[in-house]
Amino acid sequence: MIRVGLGYDLHRLVAGRKLIIGGVEFDFNRGEDGHSDGDVLLHAITDSVLGASGLGDIGSYFPPEDSKWKDADSAKLLQAVMKDVRNAGWKIENIDCVVKLEKPKFLPKRQEVIDSIAKILEIESDRVFVKAKTGEKLPPVGTCDAIEAQVVCLLFREI
Repeated sequence: MIRVGLGYDLHRLVAGRKLIIGGVEFDFNRGEDGHSDGDVLLHAITDSVLGASGLGDIGSYFPPEDSKWKDADSAKLLQAVMKDVRNAGWKIENIDCVVKLEKPKFLPKRQEVIDSIAKILEIESDRVFVKAKTGEKLPPVGTCDAIEAQVVCLLFREI
């Protein structure tokens, strides 16, 4: 059995926060505004695997109104979700991601992000790919006011 999951997330960029993408910190003067660490890419991956597995969504697992998730490490949240996904018999075939940001440049850290995601998911790096697009100077991404991510994952399990 195979299933596809779609994940999406968008966060405002604000001063005084770290910019973390796929578990990797980027040097930038603003970061994601979020209840947890705001890692837009890991949030989208989390939603994609939860959707494909039929186990819920990131908000049902980690409600933003629950203070225990304040400033939580998104990598640890994704690892907790993956434990449930694996316990349900699902395995990741591949993850394909798009990150939309105007600045900073993503390409110099792409492989580091891919390797970070693969490590978090406990899969080979060649099962993960991340592309970056700009906002073409159009708001909110193109004016550096936000960052967004879209993710598709393919899960499989034996019947």
